[in-house]
Amino acid sequence: MIQAGLRRSARPRVDPLLRNGHVLTAGSLVTSAFGAGYWALATRWYGDATVGRTYAAVSAMMLLSGLGQLGLANVLVRFLPQPGADRRGLIRAAYAAAFGATLVAVLGFLALIPLCAPGLGFLREPAAGCCFAATTVAYALFALQDGALTGLRRPGLVVGKNSGFAIAKLVLVAALAALLPTLGILMSWTLALVSTLLVVDTWLFARLLPARKSARAAGVTPGPDPRVTSGPAPGDDPRPPARQRTPHPGARFRPGARLVRYAGADYLGTLCWLAATTVPPIIVLERVGARESAYFSLAWVVANTLYLVGLNMGASLLVEAAGGTAGLAAGCRRVLRHTGALLLLAIVVLVLGAPLVLRVFGPGYARNGAGLLQLLALSALPHLVVATAISACRVLRRMRVVVAIQAGLAATVLTLTVVLLPALGLLGAGIAWLGAQTATALVLLAARRIWLPTVSGRPA
Repeated sequence: MIQAGLRRSARPRVDPLLRNGHVLTAGSLVTSAFGAGYWALATRWYGDATVGRTYAAVSAMMLLSGLGQLGLANVLVRFLPQPGADRRGLIRAAYAAAFGATLVAVLGFLALIPLCAPGLGFLREPAAGCCFAATTVAYALFALQDGALTGLRRPGLVVGKNSGFAIAKLVLVAALAALLPTLGILMSWTLALVSTLLVVDTWLFARLLPARKSARAAGVTPGPDPRVTSGPAPGDDPRPPARQRTPHPGARFRPGARLVRYAGADYLGTLCWLAATTVPPIIVLERVGARESAYFSLAWVVANTLYLVGLNMGASLLVEAAGGTAGLAAGCRRVLRHTGALLLLAIVVLVLGAPLVLRVFGPGYARNGAGLLQLLALSALPHLVVATAISACRVLRRMRVVVAIQAGLAATVLTLTVVLLPALGLLGAGIAWLGAQTATALVLLAARRIWLPTVSGRPA
């Protein structure tokens, strides 16, 4: 017994919260590295103005796909890990809803471009419009796929899938440069997304989510039990016994009121987050032009790597706490301490090396975007607090708090961007993002009783 106990204590204890978060973060880092290489190649072959317009179009695509996702990616992360969930039915229902909603959103946006985003007028051309619509719908399903794989506790597949997509996109942007000098960047997104989506979905439904077969469908017909006689024995109750209803694990998915309420509130919060992250590139394009939009966009591409760390750790926290809130407080503190230390080191490196990092894209990017990148990098630390608080509130089902946090953040970012951009240029956009994240994080730390429970489950 003593030897067995020693063997057990000698085994390394792996924290699934940190492990899954690290795997997702590693995948994001790999994808971000490929993404940086992708845009570096694009700046060499397509020109700064084309890069700026296309990145703004990609931002619009992400906003519309997020609108069409209906918040269902987070629903998959939240509800797939629960025992007894009809995973196949839940994923299919999410796909169908997102496909229809995204298609309606993108067609409406294309019709309203002259009013809301004249700088994206090239998307109204037939080839560009069809490419943009297909890319937007595919990206919505692609994001749901990430949520499904995360909810199924397969973070390694998320890494592989996103790495494959990034590699395919990088190869395509090079191959299409000579054939499509103005549309090649957007077309590379379309082809890479559609091909990756089809391959992973085929594997997902065939291997991870095999269809359940009933005994009748399998060709087995249950016969009569020989122990049952043709009639009741003397003294027995002549009424047939009541049929016992047992839940069938493969029953058709029917969204309950709890899930609908969760999805609705989470959807509103997600839209606010998307507005904060995807509308600024469009504002920069409309206010200061395509070339400045390119400088802003690629600084954002680099800084976004740091934000993904907090988002991935939040997703891991959400999955591991899906079964209960007993360890939520400890999990939040581990995420803040562990990830905060790693982020601090990365921020210092990026702030000091911002000009060198942006020189990969060209001397103009280093000259015009280094100060912006430094401000965006500094905002990653308060963003970790914001992301952790949002994930904790999702576990606690305090969805009004989730919406309030993200709505306040979006309103502050967009307002400050519009006000500061004309006076300070791209630095104004960076100050807007840093100021909004810092203010939101300070409020959440002061009001941590709302989202950080104690071990007993009551607020801290």
